[in-house]
Amino acid sequence: MASTLKFDKGEIIFHEGDKGNGFYMVEKGKIKVFKLSYEGKEQILHIYGPGNTFGEVPVFEGKNFPASSMALEKSVILFLPRDKFVDLITATPGLGMIMLADLSKRLRDFTMQIENLSLKEVPARLAAYILTLSKEQQNKTQVTLPISKAQLSNLIGTTPETVSRILKKMMESSFIEVQTKTILIKDFEGLINLSESGSLS
Repeated sequence: MASTLKFDKGEIIFHEGDKGNGFYMVEKGKIKVFKLSYEGKEQILHIYGPGNTFGEVPVFEGKNFPASSMALEKSVILFLPRDKFVDLITATPGLGMIMLADLSKRLRDFTMQIENLSLKEVPARLAAYILTLSKEQQNKTQVTLPISKAQLSNLIGTTPETVSRILKKMMESSFIEVQTKTILIKDFEGLINLSESGSLS
C-alpha cells in the first residue's frame, strides 16, 4: 500500500496548506517539519530519522498539512495514501492504538518543547535537548548531534552564535565536552539540574 519517494537535500516534501492525502515514514535520511512566519523566520518543530512517521494528523482529520517538511539530507520516504490506510486501520483496530500511542508521545514532547521555548533560558533549552538525545540514543555518556548548529539554534529558538557560546560555557563548567558532532557527557546529573534552572556560572 506504500509507495517509495526519493528526495534530495533541501527538497520540499510538502508545504503547509497542502492537502493531507496521506502520511509519510522515513526509510532513510533525515527530514525536518517546520513553520515559516510572514517575515520568513523559520521555526523547526520536529526532526525525524529512519523509522519515524510524520504528517499523520491530516490523515485522521481529512484536512491540510499544518506545517511544511523538507529533506535535510538525501532521503528515502514511504508514502501511505489516506484512503488505503483508513481501510487498513478499520480492519486492524490494534494498529489504531499504536498510532494513538505514538501521537500521544509526540503531543507530550511538543508540550515540553513549547515550555522550553517560552519559559526556559537558552542554557536550559540546550541542556534539555542534549538529555533528549541521550534518551533517544540510549547513552548517558555521549551523544551524536544529528543536525548542524544552525539547525539546532533554530530548533531551540536562538542563534548559532549563542549556541556556540553556551556550549563553550558548558564545557568550561565541566558539564560536557564537544568533539565536532559528538558531545561527551561528563556530568549527567548536572545537565538535569541545568535543564531545570538554566543557570550557568
